[in-house]
Amino acid sequence: MKKIILVLICFAWMQISNAQEKKMSPFFKTGTSQTDISLLISNIKQNLETNQFSIIGEYQPEASQELYVICFTRNDLSELCLKSSDRGALASVLKIGLVKKGERTIVSMLNPDYVFCAYLSNYETDKPLFSKITSDVKKSLSAIGDEFTPFGGEVKEGSLKKYHYKMMMPYFSDPVNLNEFESFEAGLTTIRKNLKAKKGNAHLIYEQVFENKNIAVFGIGLLDSEDGEKQFLPIIGEDHIAAMPYEIILQGKEVSMLHGKYRFALYWPELTMGTFMRIMSTPGDVEDFMKAITE
Repeated sequence: MKKIILVLICFAWMQISNAQEKKMSPFFKTGTSQTDISLLISNIKQNLETNQFSIIGEYQPEASQELYVICFTRNDLSELCLKSSDRGALASVLKIGLVKKGERTIVSMLNPDYVFCAYLSNYETDKPLFSKITSDVKKSLSAIGDEFTPFGGEVKEGSLKKYHYKMMMPYFSDPVNLNEFESFEAGLTTIRKNLKAKKGNAHLIYEQVFENKNIAVFGIGLLDSEDGEKQFLPIIGEDHIAAMPYEIILQGKEVSMLHGKYRFALYWPELTMGTFMRIMSTPGDVEDFMKAITE
């Protein structure tokens, strides 16, 4: 009888612990504005720069007049991300999304802590420093809107550290290896050349190079009209636009990308299997685009 009671107590404690575990959403809705979108973009960039963030890229996903993404970083952010040796530099660029709907523009931001938790091995040990970055991004946007309503689904913090969509689906630690070069410099030269040529209608949105670490991250707009963003974003949800652009990372001689079945699921965690099946070819299409850039 005592054993049964002990088991029941342990089970109840586990249930309480699971219920109390912090949940994270991939995005925050900052607010809605009727300001002209060009002026709104200018104000956002100026506010970010006031808080020492650097704008390193911006573009219109799908080449749409209704969508816009601003990519930015900061020195302390890069330094923290580089402490995580397994592709941590992917988290060194944050993003703000704007979606124009009629006369209104909805402004959202990628939740930095969601990305840090999913990607970085030092998230727990450096959490106060990461929290400061998140706070500064919110401070930069507070003049635009101060809602900061979480959206895009919820993932428990413990699950986010080892996230995958379904059984047998890839994890963060299962990247797609795209190519291996003779040297880091050779890789940079090849990737830059192909992006300049816009192979596959892939456009360079930002480039983040850490020469002393032999690491480079490229944010790439997939503007192919048949298999690019115009094909998959309307299906899975354009409100999550701050997840774009897609990245590749060169570390030493090797260039890789996060698997599409991981990355799309991570930023669209509410996707039903039925919707996921509608973009079944997209992870392979993205891989083909990225391979063309790295060959």
